[in-house]
Amino acid sequence: MTNPSSGVPRYTGLIDRYRDRLPLQPGTRAVSLGEGDTPLIQLTDIPLLRDREVLLYVKYEGLNPTASFKDRGMTVAVTKAVEDGSRAVICASTGNTSASAAAYAARAGMTAFVLIPEGKIALGKLAQAMMHGALVIQIKGNFDAGMALVKKIADEAPVTLVNSVNPYRLQGQKTAAFEIIEQLGDVPDYHCLPVGNAGNITAHWIGYCEYSCAPGDETTDACAYCQGNCALLADKVVADRPKMLGYQATGAAPFLRGEMLDHPETIATAIRIGRPQSWDQAWSASRESQGWFDELTDDEILVAQKLLAEGEGIFCEPASAISVAGAMRDIERGKIEPGSRVVCTLTGHGLKDPDTAIQQSTAPITVEAEMDAVNEVILQNMK
Repeated sequence: MTNPSSGVPRYTGLIDRYRDRLPLQPGTRAVSLGEGDTPLIQLTDIPLLRDREVLLYVKYEGLNPTASFKDRGMTVAVTKAVEDGSRAVICASTGNTSASAAAYAARAGMTAFVLIPEGKIALGKLAQAMMHGALVIQIKGNFDAGMALVKKIADEAPVTLVNSVNPYRLQGQKTAAFEIIEQLGDVPDYHCLPVGNAGNITAHWIGYCEYSCAPGDETTDACAYCQGNCALLADKVVADRPKMLGYQATGAAPFLRGEMLDHPETIATAIRIGRPQSWDQAWSASRESQGWFDELTDDEILVAQKLLAEGEGIFCEPASAISVAGAMRDIERGKIEPGSRVVCTLTGHGLKDPDTAIQQSTAPITVEAEMDAVNEVILQNMK
């Protein structure tokens, strides 16, 4: 759509921008909140990067409409559900999916049912789902138990499942890779992501493969998931693909253990998942890209979150920070070579989990409402 007063096209969401690469009917109305087009920000105040001459960027997905990357997949999944005549959606969630599903269902005039683990969801995310009018069902079990339930319910009830097992979710999320290539002007050498349910690392790999494929190139496992969209356009956009690096919290690291986990635990609630639904696809992305998985402790995650907020002015939720924590450690160890271009996905905004942020921050200083008292505090705390 074009602004008539300026002649400049108005951004209306990723479906309109990438419709030719999405499996939707040409005339289908997009259920959109203007998602996508998030900033790619170069980090500039981390000494390690200057010492190693590494260019480190963060793709700030917390600036999507519901403040997480989930909106990329949800706009396509809900649009497809409407196209198919569905009247309701359902998901299991650690928080971000429920917030996004509720918002896009509201936008489409649909009912949203969300299952969340009781007492294991950040309040910012719960508030979003509730305010958007979703029917929130708390279960006495973790995300993995909720996921098993909604898969069975979707097989029996007239509702559309919008977790990342829905292939249209991954189709929307792949557009982040398109944007990174367009914003960077090329492919990064490494792409670092938090890994919980593993849909996002899978989707990014699909996107990178699609932008680097042409008809006749369909030779990778990723082609089984991209639905042949690389064949829609004859020309490759880029020639290469990045190495995909996936990071998990130590207490919720099934990829590092080589098996599913029944009782995952981490302060990073968005990746507190022991049974990833995109298990096979994520292994394929890691193997084909010659990347790797690694794990970090909760303390390492929180240090990175604080570093980003205080040093770069970027406030992300704990799960997001693990991508930067992992990249920095691998740069320091030399696994990521000097001179590399690295992109880290920040999956959600810090306001998703305000309690964790407050707990690791300096408490407010209370003084009398007098000039001298306020000045004294200021002078004592000038940098």
